[in-house]
Amino acid sequence: MRADFINPFLHSMVNVLRTMCDLQPQVGKPVLKEDNVARGVVTGFIDLMGEQTAGSMAISFSEPVAFDLVERMLGERPTKIDSTVEDLVGEITNIVSGGAKKTLSEKGFNFYLSQPVTFVGVGHKILHSAYGPKILIPFHVDSGDFVVEVCFRN
Repeated sequence: MRADFINPFLHSMVNVLRTMCDLQPQVGKPVLKEDNVARGVVTGFIDLMGEQTAGSMAISFSEPVAFDLVERMLGERPTKIDSTVEDLVGEITNIVSGGAKKTLSEKGFNFYLSQPVTFVGVGHKILHSAYGPKILIPFHVDSGDFVVEVCFRN
């Protein structure tokens, strides 16, 4: 997968956390993901469909990171993964994919975004809608780790 498809998601994620959560995430080295197991306990997922190519994006948060984001954005700290946490993860997924979509459209790649969906639970599966390489981008913030996965059809 080309770096110009990965970088817009990476930059959008960093921008969202800086502007909306006052966080300075550290970005790890992107790696090829070989399985379908989520790396977090709550995942936001969205499809990106276009004429030139199609793909999907997932953001999987550990519980401490998800709770931290809710507290930073809504002012209340959850004690469990509930509908508020799921809604916020879905909204972050929507905002990050929208930022990446804007950048990719400036490069001539136009996409339609599906509604984001969330999945919860240790070891849940992420099944990308496109057949292609799955790139996992690890992130670290003070409260823990999370990952962004991007998969585009070749």
